[in-house]
Amino acid sequence: MPGRDEFLDIDFRPPFRRGILVAFQHMLAMFVGIITPPLIIARALGLGVAETGFFVSMALFASGATTYIQARRFGPLGSGLLCVMGTSFAFVPVCLQAGAMGGLPLILGMGIAVAPVEAALSRVLRRARRVFPPIVTGTVVTLIGLSLIRVGMTDLAGGFGSPDFGSPRNLAIGFSVMLAIIMLSRFGRGLVQVGAILLGLAAGYAFCALLGMVDFSHVAEAGWISVPVPLRYGLRLDARLLIPFAIAYVVTTVESIGDITAVCAVSRLPVTGDSYWSRLRGGILSDGIGSALAGLFNSLPNTTFSQNIGVIQLTGVACRSVGLMVAAILALLGVLPKLAAIVSVMPAPVLGGATITMFGLVAAAGIRIAVGAGLAGRNLIIFASSTAVGLGVEFVPEALGGLPELARTALGSGLNMGAVFALALNLILPED
Repeated sequence: MPGRDEFLDIDFRPPFRRGILVAFQHMLAMFVGIITPPLIIARALGLGVAETGFFVSMALFASGATTYIQARRFGPLGSGLLCVMGTSFAFVPVCLQAGAMGGLPLILGMGIAVAPVEAALSRVLRRARRVFPPIVTGTVVTLIGLSLIRVGMTDLAGGFGSPDFGSPRNLAIGFSVMLAIIMLSRFGRGLVQVGAILLGLAAGYAFCALLGMVDFSHVAEAGWISVPVPLRYGLRLDARLLIPFAIAYVVTTVESIGDITAVCAVSRLPVTGDSYWSRLRGGILSDGIGSALAGLFNSLPNTTFSQNIGVIQLTGVACRSVGLMVAAILALLGVLPKLAAIVSVMPAPVLGGATITMFGLVAAAGIRIAVGAGLAGRNLIIFASSTAVGLGVEFVPEALGGLPELARTALGSGLNMGAVFALALNLILPED
């Protein structure tokens, strides 16, 4: 029987039965995180059930493909670690902005066009980390969570354009799902705790089905197997969105640096020296290339997932062969339209009850990063001023109405404005 130390060896091949069990735990831990961004974008764009299902399917397929590249490692591409990939919420605000301007073609086109920013950052990581210290990234991550809470609350109340928006039934369902997730994550153990969000969504979904709020006719019409179609929606570009997308890629680069470093630590690999920097550069490069690949397959940009680090700690298995199993499971789920159809008809209050909690956790994670950097003096000024300016633009977007169109688009969201403000203050204010 292999010992615990062997399971922490990234090159060890565990018995298939244990490996596949751990792989399914990784999939359950990230499944909701993968499907939520495309569901939010699809609802905001008013996509039909069939198109929403395809969009969700491609998110799963792209996640599997990019996870395979990340774990397998091809020369300088990939970290060779049990790092699982999926869409970060950092891309949701900018994708909503792009969707309002040009629909899915513009979202996908900008995701591909700006992906080289992250690939380039992978080559200059040591210098780039000085420009984006924890106080800046903490501020930006906080703004990501705060700016998305409006989206989560809108879904909880019934969704965009709902005829019964804000009805007592919608609010009761949404807050019940939220409470179920909180209780399961707080008092659950093992797989129950890891899958708290998934279990909460399933319970809310089942309850809505009993109330007749779910139309399963679209599920019955969906096929059993679908083939990914590259560039199905076409591509569009808009120079006004270069800065917003570049900011999102910078933020996810910093997130991935933390994730890859944490995986190295729990895998008992060094977090200093040449081998560490080689894995880090390969992992960030894989993020950039994988995001472009995801765009080709009609999905949002991909990056490493933090929640899977907890699964490694929980199971004591860090073998990258498990990452390859996760990749296979996700890719397989991505070509099953029935599953995507079931997800796409999920009632908005159920999704909102889960996402509003998740977005709050994103904001809390950003505050924790800022506090860890020392939230006093210069850092306090950067955090407070940038957050205030970002939320100010989020609440009163017409305040920028007098700016040129290019500047208005680039800075027109609270996230973009706050991020630019934080970067500028970090460069201007002396550290002493």
